[in-house]
Amino acid sequence: MPSKSKVTIKDIARELGISISTVSRALRDNPDISLKTREMVKNYARLHHYKPNALAMNLRTSHSMTIGVIIPQFVHHFFSCVLSGIEQAAKAENYSLLVAQSNEKYEDERRIIQSFEAAQVCGVITSLAKETKTYDHYKELIANDIPLVFYDRICPEISTERVVVDDYAGSFTAVEYLIQTGCKRIYFYSSNPKLEISKNRRNGYLDAMKRYHIPVSDDMIQICDTREQALAMTPNIIENASQRPDAFFAVNDETASGVLRVCKQMKIKVPDEISICGFTDGEVAMSTDPKLTTVGQNGEEVGKAAFHLLMHRINSDEAPPQVRNHIVRTNLIVRGTTK
Repeated sequence: MPSKSKVTIKDIARELGISISTVSRALRDNPDISLKTREMVKNYARLHHYKPNALAMNLRTSHSMTIGVIIPQFVHHFFSCVLSGIEQAAKAENYSLLVAQSNEKYEDERRIIQSFEAAQVCGVITSLAKETKTYDHYKELIANDIPLVFYDRICPEISTERVVVDDYAGSFTAVEYLIQTGCKRIYFYSSNPKLEISKNRRNGYLDAMKRYHIPVSDDMIQICDTREQALAMTPNIIENASQRPDAFFAVNDETASGVLRVCKQMKIKVPDEISICGFTDGEVAMSTDPKLTTVGQNGEEVGKAAFHLLMHRINSDEAPPQVRNHIVRTNLIVRGTTK
């Protein structure tokens, strides 16, 4: 065994009297290799301080062991949790991540996809930017046989794997809770209506209101998905509505925190006069006073599920499915901004 040079898979295979492919699969915990052989290989590799060679892996497996990940915004708690979940799952499988932020811009997203292709990533995990309305850059990935998984904000025009939060159920449950605690004039602050998550959360809101026979006027649904927008819009809504809202259901916690700030400025008691519910359950929800009632999205689970779906596609010889959805359940977390 070489004493000075780095130990390679070829060295391990020669010393243990097995094939190079068997060593490679054993190091990746492939279940096709017996547990005894996997343990023998890993113990030998550990004893001799074996370090994977990324270039060699690329040559043997025909892909780079690197996955491209697009995050719309790093500052958003949900997306940072998704990235954490992807990172944990990738580390366990010895994959590296190439991570980029679209900052909600189509052109940035398109350039990122081009850079991922140039870097020869073996797959991409992504969530649509708010600005994205055309999808040729993603269709090109599919055409080039690069596996693609969407999470949260999916593209309905592209048939591929998707991981989505149960936005409809989360929204319905939250609005139903507000109704059951006595609220009837519930305003909904939504995001871009073209996004699938917006459609699902809007439908959950509308169906909950319909179930309890509460009419919804057009002015009760507003496009407002940032704290800054909530700070600007909410005073006018509270002051000029024909009937003052007794609750706000916001598409995310940042927007909900803006509503809470306005209520405090206007000396409105929360939740006695107005209840507020957000959607995410991030640090913002825990830092307000009172703490926000919100819908938990379970971002780490979303990230792990997206990675495992991508791994299935990378390692499968099957034809790509038309659509494969993995739905992550939400949970309502009741805190101080609701009755």
